[in-house]
Amino acid sequence: MSQVSEASFSEELENQGIDGSLVLGHPSGLFVLFFTEMWERFSFYGMRVLLVLFLTAAITGGNPGLGWSAENAGALYSTYAMLLYITPIFGGIIADRFIGYRWAVVIGSIVMTLGHVAMFFDGTIPLYLGLTLLVVGTGFFKPNMTSILSEMYKKFPQKKDGAYTIFYMGVNAGAFFGMMLCGYLASNLGWHYGFGLAAVFMGLGTLQFWLAKPLFGKIGDVPTKEDKVQSVADDVDSKRNPFSTLDYILIGITTVIGLLFAFDAPLHVIGNIDLLPSVDLSFLGLDTLRGMYVLTIAGLLVFIGLIISRLVRYEKVVRDRMIAVIIFAFFTIFFWMSFEQGASSLVIFARDNVDRALEGTSLTAFNTFNTLLTVVPLILISYVLILLTKRTWNKAPSTNIVLAITFLVVWGVAGWMLYNEYTKEASEIEPSWFSIMNSFFIITFASSVSKIWDSKFNPPAAIKYGLGLIIMAIGFGLLAYGSYGIQEGVKVSMLWLVLAYLFHTLGELCLSPVGLSYVSKLVPARMIAFMFGMWYLAIAIGNKLAALLGGQIENITEAYSLSTFFLIFTIVPIVAGILVMLLHPVLKKLMHGVK
Repeated sequence: MSQVSEASFSEELENQGIDGSLVLGHPSGLFVLFFTEMWERFSFYGMRVLLVLFLTAAITGGNPGLGWSAENAGALYSTYAMLLYITPIFGGIIADRFIGYRWAVVIGSIVMTLGHVAMFFDGTIPLYLGLTLLVVGTGFFKPNMTSILSEMYKKFPQKKDGAYTIFYMGVNAGAFFGMMLCGYLASNLGWHYGFGLAAVFMGLGTLQFWLAKPLFGKIGDVPTKEDKVQSVADDVDSKRNPFSTLDYILIGITTVIGLLFAFDAPLHVIGNIDLLPSVDLSFLGLDTLRGMYVLTIAGLLVFIGLIISRLVRYEKVVRDRMIAVIIFAFFTIFFWMSFEQGASSLVIFARDNVDRALEGTSLTAFNTFNTLLTVVPLILISYVLILLTKRTWNKAPSTNIVLAITFLVVWGVAGWMLYNEYTKEASEIEPSWFSIMNSFFIITFASSVSKIWDSKFNPPAAIKYGLGLIIMAIGFGLLAYGSYGIQEGVKVSMLWLVLAYLFHTLGELCLSPVGLSYVSKLVPARMIAFMFGMWYLAIAIGNKLAALLGGQIENITEAYSLSTFFLIFTIVPIVAGILVMLLHPVLKKLMHGVK
């Protein structure tokens, strides 16, 4: 923007009660959201990368874990991962109707901080309590951060793309440093220090967001009666096609069944508890089937019936577009089922099957690379903090002080890590370190991929989906090839894992940004919340399947081979990718001109 337009932009923000100080051409409040999201993602990914490693670590030795099997760890993680995408549906509704976005973010942040604190302590009860609090807190936090951002740019749609780009850089920066530093502390000081560092940054992130209240004006406040009345008045589709009593009953039934399915894996695998008796299918010439599987199938049929009953009430164009969203959601399951191996089987693979030993020249080269990888992003983000402080010190000095403290802590931990590694003559790369490759490659390639989508080479949605699935599958194909024929005790080169993360990230950049964008473009106003809920449900199912299948790495490797395990995540996404690309003509017709 020119200087004149920036002045106009700033003035319009002030008229809405928002701080008009601009940082890099955007409201200062955007960068408060940037740092809040950054520290929340630091905590989330820092804990996530440790969880399965901690659960499966031996109960003896210098850094004892819980000694669980990979199957048991995958069962617990599957429930946690699935619930993380279900609770935001309810958190968004509560914020919209009762407490407002800002209070929802604060409540969610406090609850998540308590969850990380609980995991600092030893024992399975603090573990379960911590995971429960993280699920509940995420439900309040996750949907409402983006709601505040969207509200801030309501009158400036032309600035939204740039704002979201900056915001998601915060997401990836937080994930990057969280996995790096929490992983390092966990390996060198003990698991609970890694969990504890996540708690520190979640707490400081909460505090800096709350203290920045003067920068946001009335954005995210508790909704007034007038707001609710206006919302109903604006919602034309709610009058034309309201949810019936039967719709709400079916939503309730499928929600209960979904929650039972979410909790079934740890109860059955870890506790040997069946919530429902098995069903005898001998009359069909089959064996017995677990009651939970029968109930899940029934719940899925009820959910499909609910969707169909809603679809038939709309005119043809709207109905067709919603069918297109459902097709995309279906293929989303296969992507996340494979991609999210990064939280389960890939960290186990990095620990047990990758040659991570370094010495001499290779250690020096790695330390140099790791130093640049750590220091350069920290310098850039610290520069943004300095700009923010200059613009907002008069209005919100306390939030800048808290942010300064967070950066002093992160610089201190990073400096200690780098110094510690430079003093070693031989070292092993932490298993959690490889997980940062996803964030690194996103930051590296996101702008280039974005430019392709903005050019004449921008492919249709179905082709992007297919490319995302196939490119991601190539990463698993490389792992299958790299681990082919290896004997027990033999380890593979770390290059295979780094290349796998590269292809996984490129696949993510093709597919991930497409989904939510098309939900908002294709779905009518009345169905937005419902279809977003369905979309997150698809992601939740994908995460659930990812953890359950990832937990089978030891069993499949023992029965067949490690290469066979990775072939599952090579073949299935490739088949799904080819199918969705073949559906391009059908999807194009269903979308009725939406691009």
